[in-house]
Amino acid sequence: MDKKIILGSLAMDLKRAAIGYHRGSNLMAKKFLQEAIKRKKEYKKNDLKSYLVKILNRIEELNFQPNDEKAENALMYSTLIQNFILHNS
Repeated sequence: MDKKIILGSLAMDLKRAAIGYHRGSNLMAKKFLQEAIKRKKEYKKNDLKSYLVKILNRIEELNFQPNDEKAENALMYSTLIQNFILHNS
């Protein structure tokens, strides 16, 4: 699968999770977070910038954060990944 598609899908899953946690739809948000974790495992990290590798490594840590923190961090990670895709095409 194309790397940009995987990263784009990952960013969208994180954004949906962030919106879910923010609205209090925890079950829906948890499903999207699990999808993001699955997508992260699909991606081969051999040619990424170091800051993006750090972001990808922190995605699973979202499971252990309070919901308001999860929402903020998931949205931030989503935005950073989207910016990477846009500016590294």
